[in-house]
Amino acid sequence: MTDTASLLRLKSCPREVLEDADIKLVVIGQSAHQHIETFCALTGFPYEIYVDPERKIYQKLGMKREERYTDTARSSPHVKSGVFWGQLKSVWRAMSSPVFDFQGDLHQQGGAIIIGPGPEVHFYHLDTNRLDHMPINGLLQLAGVQQSVDFSDKPKIIHV
Repeated sequence: MTDTASLLRLKSCPREVLEDADIKLVVIGQSAHQHIETFCALTGFPYEIYVDPERKIYQKLGMKREERYTDTARSSPHVKSGVFWGQLKSVWRAMSSPVFDFQGDLHQQGGAIIIGPGPEVHFYHLDTNRLDHMPINGLLQLAGVQQSVDFSDKPKIIHV
């Protein structure tokens, strides 16, 4: 359960990395189901997406519709904006996108959960605010991925 920006980072995770570690990535969003196909077509997101527009799963998992900030809070390396600019970018992305309502309630916090094999929960992180995402490589490592994935937008320079 995550925001659009994090989904766009997740899409660059090579499928082989997940398959080699026997990981199935599932995303649960809070928009209407009509937006899934368009979102995937526009972004190239290759993994499973389900939606919960009434946010019942979010509520059952204890995910809050509020933001809490502390002096010691640090954001994920995948968060590229502060609170103000992040909110502004989210609103602009929603208004200018053909999938206007995909992001859902901007105040709903998400999280990350690692489950299985079986029903055992191995890791559970609830976001406290829009900057509090668990780093994707940290999640992958906790789920059993041995290698780190480069999620940077910077061009790769190879010295020969």
